[in-house]
Amino acid sequence: SDASARAAALARARRVVDGLEDERTEAIGLVSTRRAELDALPLQNGVTGEKPRDIEHGLELIDAAGLEASAAARKWEELQERRAAAEATLESARSSASGFSLLAESMGHLVTDADAAAYDGDVETARAQHARLNATFNEAQEAADTGDRRVRAAADQLAQYATEKRFEKLSTPVRQQVISVKRDQLPAHAAEWAEALRPRLRSLTDDLAQIDRHRGGIITRLQGMVDGALRTLRSAQRVSRLPDGLGDWSGQEFLRIRFTELEDNALTEKLGEVVDEAAVGKTADGRDVKRDGLSLVLRGVRAAAPKGFRVDMLKPDSVLRTERQRVSEIRDVFSGGQQLTAAIILYCTLAALRANNRGKVRNRHSGVLFLDNPIGRASAGYLLELQRAVAEALGVQLIYTTGLFDAGALAEFPLIVRLRNDADLRAGRKYLSVDSTIRNSLEDLGEPDGVARLSATRMFTRAEDPADSAEDEQPA
Repeated sequence: SDASARAAALARARRVVDGLEDERTEAIGLVSTRRAELDALPLQNGVTGEKPRDIEHGLELIDAAGLEASAAARKWEELQERRAAAEATLESARSSASGFSLLAESMGHLVTDADAAAYDGDVETARAQHARLNATFNEAQEAADTGDRRVRAAADQLAQYATEKRFEKLSTPVRQQVISVKRDQLPAHAAEWAEALRPRLRSLTDDLAQIDRHRGGIITRLQGMVDGALRTLRSAQRVSRLPDGLGDWSGQEFLRIRFTELEDNALTEKLGEVVDEAAVGKTADGRDVKRDGLSLVLRGVRAAAPKGFRVDMLKPDSVLRTERQRVSEIRDVFSGGQQLTAAIILYCTLAALRANNRGKVRNRHSGVLFLDNPIGRASAGYLLELQRAVAEALGVQLIYTTGLFDAGALAEFPLIVRLRNDADLRAGRKYLSVDSTIRNSLEDLGEPDGVARLSATRMFTRAEDPADSAEDEQPA
């Protein structure tokens, strides 16, 4: 795994190869010599050798020559075996040298220690260990490349984050440094910046935690107000129930409000988005957001019913059928008198709802409604009767003001007060004064002398607290 070890191993292998080469050369020379001697031996015996003296001596010479030939053949075979072993040793040495040379070249760029110990294993073991080390190196290289990519991505993200428009007004030196430093040099400053920003991070974390607590309190409060608003809508439907004596309308709810609420967890999340948009001042699509309390509650109510609200209203007609129309269709379907009647009934419903919220359910006085010339639009008797019946049931006093003299319409009212204009010629001012009073409801009291009398009146006075009222009976 290092240069010196590879050099030592290579030198040792070369010495072995050189020794084997010498042995091989000697063996080749010896084989050649013996072969030449063997080839020349019969001729030598035939020319200079001892000649047989007789047949027996010749046979002895032949037997001796045969023995020498057998010994030479055995010697030659032995030398052949040694030669083959030398060649095998040489081939093995060459293969090992080649293998170690390839391994040394493949690991040359990894050598850092020149004094490492020489490797004393064989080439197959070296190859297996090289494969394992190479796989480990590849994994480490891949991990290093992945780390470099993550560092570059983090540097790009940091630089882009620091250049966002929302931070343009910040005068923090770190932001200017992040913008000015090259991206490949950002990791070198990371430790210094992290140490400098750590106290600020703790402070901002505490601030964000406090903001989150306040945000949670606002969401909880807003959720309570939204729940109260939804309960008010349900109460509006309930208190709009009409009194008896109105035919098919008797006991019917004038308003029907339908909506689907979210679960508490989903509502909390939606209200969190509403609060966040109010804090930013803009919606997700860039529209401006009002930050007053009423707008916030209204947006919270809309968020609580993502499918919207469906409001249906009974359509006033002469036979009082239970026909309902959506509020969005009133302008197209209702006549002018029907629209006015529906508006009056709706006001009475809201007034009764307010009285109900103030705890005045059993003995309520929901207020007074002054109408500006309504008879011109709603002169039909069934409309006036319906207005007065609903107002009486819901505790609202209706006062109609008109300059028209429609006997059929005016006959529906129990009390008519005629007014006239009195002019002050010196001051140029005009005053309203009572001209005459007509009490239609007093004609059927049945007094014996034909004179109608009032036994008592009830007067309502408003105390300092608008929610309180006092009642006092006075003799007429």
